[in-house]
Amino acid sequence: MTPEQEALRAAVRSLLEKHSDVRSAIETPHGYDKALWARLCDVGVLPIPERYGGSGAGLEETAVALEELGRTLTPAPLLSSTIAVQALLATGNEEACGRLLPRIANGSVAALVWPWDNSEISIDGTAHYVLDGDLAEILLVSDGVSTYEVDLNQPGVTREHTPTMDLTRRLATIRLAAASANRLGPWSPRVRDIALAALSAEQVGAAARALELTVEYTKTRVQFGKPIGSFQALKHRMADMHVLVETARSAAAAATDEVSAAVAKVYCSEALFKVASEMVQLHGGIAITWEHDAHLYFKRAHGSGQLFGSPRVHLERLSRYTRK
Repeated sequence: MTPEQEALRAAVRSLLEKHSDVRSAIETPHGYDKALWARLCDVGVLPIPERYGGSGAGLEETAVALEELGRTLTPAPLLSSTIAVQALLATGNEEACGRLLPRIANGSVAALVWPWDNSEISIDGTAHYVLDGDLAEILLVSDGVSTYEVDLNQPGVTREHTPTMDLTRRLATIRLAAASANRLGPWSPRVRDIALAALSAEQVGAAARALELTVEYTKTRVQFGKPIGSFQALKHRMADMHVLVETARSAAAAATDEVSAAVAKVYCSEALFKVASEMVQLHGGIAITWEHDAHLYFKRAHGSGQLFGSPRVHLERLSRYTRK
């Protein structure tokens, strides 16, 4: 990473160490710490150009911040807002960008209803599992051809929080019944690739921290008079976890186009699931208690694996691509 990106990572990590309290955040009605989100926006983690009130951060810088959020499982609307920002920029609508992006840069939550498989859909219907959809102050909708802005105050729009296994991820059901929408411009299939790459970076952070916590635990848990981390079999398992984390990090960093983004989604999803599963196993009985964080990483692995399409979906897409 560049020195600037290293500095950003240090700043975000320090901020999260001081202010992130995952369990308190998920118990709030909105599911995240609004004050912490405001601080993150001040740091400049959103990929919004300076001419629209942003810090000028690029997607690489946002990926750094997402990896740090993944490490701590901190609930924050960065992923959803990043995807909405990219969809908005892709429209090329200067008026809409000038009106909406400064609000997002200042902390307004943006959500996007979009066909993650880039198919054409109707914008008059029900959308499930919308990231931060019930919290959004700005709602964009894409039918796979164009991107629209939807006024949240009109009677045809209803939003409902969707309870999920992963309490650190906020999802919602949004119903649009004869709701009016303002067309902003064309939809870009590139938004899907950006979303997959961003999610992969977050998954890498979660996997890395799950490994760190596991290594720390095996150094302190004593069995047969020795720390269990000294046993050869467990050393091998943790070495395999380390390889998964580092190769996942490489896959996420290389996610720059349709194929590499799909590869990153598949590999990082499966790597996080494997590392989180091993975390539970190597922590023993304590891992399945509510007080320990292992179950939170395990649930995040399950939820993130299905978000924007399961690994199987993207493997099928990759197989079709290679046959062309």
